[in-house]
Parts: sequence; structure tokens; C-alpha cells
Amino acid sequence: MTTNETHDEARLEDHIDERLDVETAATNFEGEIREFVRRDFAPVRRNTDPNSGEFAANNIGTLVQRVAGTSLAEIENLIGELTALRDYITSEGERVQRELAGYTQLNQAAMTSTRIIAESMSKWKTTVDSVKSA
Repeated sequence: MTTNETHDEARLEDHIDERLDVETAATNFEGEIREFVRRDFAPVRRNTDPNSGEFAANNIGTLVQRVAGTSLAEIENLIGELTALRDYITSEGERVQRELAGYTQLNQAAMTSTRIIAESMSKWKTTVDSVKSA
């Protein structure tokens, strides 16, 4: 055998060993997942008679607690955030209404001032015109 063939065979054996290690690790990991599911998600059995109303109620209650536990906390948190946002939007709406009322008053004052100035200027113009014609 040549050195290249020996080297190629060694690389092939290393590759096969690595593949076996990966497959073994994957199998071990799958086993751990199965054990986790069995241990943490297996129903609590207090009354093993499946026809019993208590058995059904316990299973439904346990299932609801598992499914809804974190969801309820998230929903409550979201409700709090939405309430705070509603309060903020309400206060901003009130602020905008106050600003608009202020601008409306300012606009009315400007219009009144403009009207007074225009009337005064028209009186001066008639006075100047009468002085020129005399």
C-alpha cells in the first residue's frame, strides 16, 4: 500500500468515526427529549378511572394551566401596555384640542386687528384725498 492510500483510509476511518459520534449524539439527544416530554408533560394521575368526572376535570384543568399559564401573563402585560397607550393617546388628544382652541383665539384676534387696521387706513385715505382735492 502506498502512503496516499494509507492516508486516504485513515481519513475515511476518521470520517466514519465522526459520523458515528454525531449519530450517537443525535440518538442520545432524542432520548433526552423523549424523557423530558414524558416527565414534564405527562398528565397528573390522581384518579385513574377515565369515566370519572373528577379525572376529566383534573386533566382539563391541568391542560388549561399548561397552555394558558404564560399566555395569560402575556395577555395581562399587553392589556397593561394598551391601557397606558390609551391614556397617553387620550391626553395627547386633549392637548391637541387645547392647542387648536388657542390657535383659534389667536386667529380671531389677528382677524380683528387686521379689520381695525384696514378701517383706520381707509379713514386716513379719505382724509388725505379730501385734503388733496381742497
